[in-house]
Amino acid sequence: MLELIGLFVLAIGASVVLATWRDFFDLSVYYGAVRYWAQGGFLYDFVAPNSTYGFTYTPFAAMVMLPVALVPWPVAIVASCAATIVATVLLVYWFVDPVARRHGWVPWYAVGVVVACAVAFDPLRETFLFGQVNMYLVALVGFDLLLLTQRGSRFAGVGIGLATALKLTPGVFLIYLLVTGRWRAALTASSAAAGATMVGAALAPDASQVFWADALWNTDRVGQADYISNQSLHGAVARINPLDPSTVLWLLAVAVVLAVWVVRVRRAAAVGDEKTGFALTGVVTCLISPITWVHHLVWVMPALLVLLDRALAASRARGDGAGDRVPTAGRQRAWLWGLLIASYVVLGSRVIWAFDDRWTNPLVWFVSNAYVWVSLALLLALPIAKA
Repeated sequence: MLELIGLFVLAIGASVVLATWRDFFDLSVYYGAVRYWAQGGFLYDFVAPNSTYGFTYTPFAAMVMLPVALVPWPVAIVASCAATIVATVLLVYWFVDPVARRHGWVPWYAVGVVVACAVAFDPLRETFLFGQVNMYLVALVGFDLLLLTQRGSRFAGVGIGLATALKLTPGVFLIYLLVTGRWRAALTASSAAAGATMVGAALAPDASQVFWADALWNTDRVGQADYISNQSLHGAVARINPLDPSTVLWLLAVAVVLAVWVVRVRRAAAVGDEKTGFALTGVVTCLISPITWVHHLVWVMPALLVLLDRALAASRARGDGAGDRVPTAGRQRAWLWGLLIASYVVLGSRVIWAFDDRWTNPLVWFVSNAYVWVSLALLLALPIAKA
């Protein structure tokens, strides 16, 4: 227990040293927008003070956030942090609990160790400090895929549908259900997304009209594509030539990445490896999105948790003597641990921020897109295992 507390203290200390104070900016946008709306203002007219940022989510998401308008600002901050902690613990538990039981470890202790390590993960740290919602969506999709879908529940797909109705990004998981042949779950997800969207349209018709006709397409509301925090393929391409980024190059890169993703998730589905399918889809979501701020990369966390599982399994095989009989086992073990450690270190390092506004040198451009390369490596190399 003392070791676990010490690990948390160390992780929090490292986060304090590495973190840049974000003043819960995104939460302040949600808070300000829903309060402005609740007081009779128009939702998408709200702009955060000293910025160009306004509310960018659906009217349905604004309705879900309305309770925030009823509490003082400090309470909203505490609630945001607490909800993020709960979502993180749940996600880690779903991945780590089976691993702990397989290895004969105390589950709560193993979960605590991994959560402590997650504290130093830059995307999760940014999620806390911005007051972002993405970790809730990851947990909602994870609940759907890892519990409802795997158990064959008739409600499988509802979580993905609701997540998509809140923010359009999780809609990639609806496509994941389609390309892996889960037609019933895909239909349920589509129905849930459409139903929630229609609720938003019925209760806030003016806001819905503006969102779907204007706010959704207004890129000035979300920021510049070439900004260093945008660690998507679009951001990497935009940083090649910020004044005239190549749309053709970006779309070509997206097409190649999607083709690889389809092949890999279909293989994962064929052997019943839902966790890897979930992880690969989270990674591709970050890669193909026009804007993937660093805090959006919490969608990569499932991939690291899958890697941890596979690396531990490979190490256990060595302990059982399998490594002595199979010459390639040692190399497999080494690259699994190497990929896991390298991905975690890079995504926890904040290395990209050292290159903000300096993209003219090819080497600098390469390093400034470090999180993109990690995502691509995970998409290509994440191991698929038979369930």
